[in-house]
Order: sequence, then structure tokens, then C-alpha cells
Amino acid sequence: MEERVTTAGIAIDKGRVFVAKRVSGGSLSGKWEFPGGKQRWGESDSDTLKREYEEELGIAIDVGEEIASFDFRNKETLYHLKAHLVTLMDDDLHLAVHTETMWADRETLLSLDMGQSDSEIRAIVASLLLKS
Repeated sequence: MEERVTTAGIAIDKGRVFVAKRVSGGSLSGKWEFPGGKQRWGESDSDTLKREYEEELGIAIDVGEEIASFDFRNKETLYHLKAHLVTLMDDDLHLAVHTETMWADRETLLSLDMGQSDSEIRAIVASLLLKS
């Protein structure tokens, strides 16, 4: 079985978390997610998140501590998801693979239709929102 590392960037500000809604088509069609993506050979978690935020949203980020990790299977691949706190360096977004973004409060976050992998870390993120 193939194994891959994938990342999720968790931006929290004033009790809200940044999420983005995927375009139609593909496995995450129309679902909300914590932006991030698959690591390329030789990349660190930080490198991956910075590249993915630039490619998908057109913005720079600072990457902080890892707050969650877990494994999941999708088809014939075992993924190791690593979620890190991130800070958005600006708010001039250019959406490439998303139709919209929002800063979701805890209640909204818990009600969103999210992909399986992001749903797994949603409870951890929701608990962080209570502390912010």
C-alpha cells in the first residue's frame, strides 16, 4: 500500500477558524476544508503548507506547531494527516480550487459539511476555539 503525508493548516483568529469550500468535481466536491494538501518528495510539513496556501489561495502563511495527526485510508493509499496552526500573512485571496472561504465560529464549524479527513480533526479545532 502506498503511503503519503498530507497537511492541514489551521488559522485561528478571534475565536474563529479559516475554512474554504472546494469547487465541484473531485473527491471533496463542494465540501468545506482546512486548506492544505499532499507533501511532495523532500518537503517538510511547513514547506507543503506554504506551497499549498500559495497555490490554492494566493497568500503567504507562517506555520506554527503541529496540533493533531492521524492516519486514514483513501482507496489504495494510507495517508498521514498532520494539522499545524498557521497565520495568514494577508487577506487578498485568489481562489484557485475553492468557491468561497469564511472565518467560522465554533457552532458554524461543527455544522459544516466537511471531508472525512477534516472531520476527524474538527473536534480538536473546535476545542481550540473555546480557548481563543
